[in-house]
Amino acid sequence: METAQIQEVARNWSAVASTLVLILIRVSVVLAIGPLFSSRVFAARTKIVLAVLMTWLLVPVAMAQSKPPVLGVSSVLAELAVGGVYVLTLGLLSEILLLAGQVAGVQFSFSLVNLLDPSSEIQTPLLADLFQLFGLWILFTAGLDRVFLDSLIHSLRILPPGSFTLRPETLAHGLMPMLSGAFFAALQLTAPLLAVTVLVDIAVALVGRLAPQLPVISLTIPLKTLLGLAVLVGTLALWPRYLEARFDDLLMAAERLLMQAVRG
Repeated sequence: METAQIQEVARNWSAVASTLVLILIRVSVVLAIGPLFSSRVFAARTKIVLAVLMTWLLVPVAMAQSKPPVLGVSSVLAELAVGGVYVLTLGLLSEILLLAGQVAGVQFSFSLVNLLDPSSEIQTPLLADLFQLFGLWILFTAGLDRVFLDSLIHSLRILPPGSFTLRPETLAHGLMPMLSGAFFAALQLTAPLLAVTVLVDIAVALVGRLAPQLPVISLTIPLKTLLGLAVLVGTLALWPRYLEARFDDLLMAAERLLMQAVRG
């Protein structure tokens, strides 16, 4: 009897350990290379502790959903693929902010002002870095990290650890519409800035046409920069709701991709 009990306890601990390792892989991929969490602003130790805590919270959810997973090469690759789906979808939010900052920089005549991005180690426009910092600050102050944790819990209910099968054609068909949507989302974010700067260009052109002797060309850049910054400050109040909606849309898109894998 004691031998049977010991074997049962050993099987339970083996199941818990396998589930914990697989969930840790799923969470660690997002925290290691995800666009929102891979910034060097977060220390490596902080991300390790966060990954372990999130895994510890998610293990009971996974254990209650299905039979214990088998730890192996295929299950590890499956968890890497699930984390990769989240990285690809959430990466579009970073691209939205980056593209919006580039568009704003061109309109503000800051297109030649570049900074070295410490997270990607490449030169990026000044306003693109500023927009990404704004977006990161808004996401964490709005509590969207809890929304991400809820999405991970839902993913465990859709796909238990080690059960995902990557289908490149399904992933490609799901990501292509999202890429075009990210482009239009960036234009929506910068629409007020584009409208103001285009109106300034039209007004300066009309004044130059009516009074050719006035040095209106030298006023174009200062007017566009000042009015554009004023509009940017005025529209920052709309950013939390807008980014929250985009963040939710991207998480739901990631869940749809995972559900398509289940149906396939």
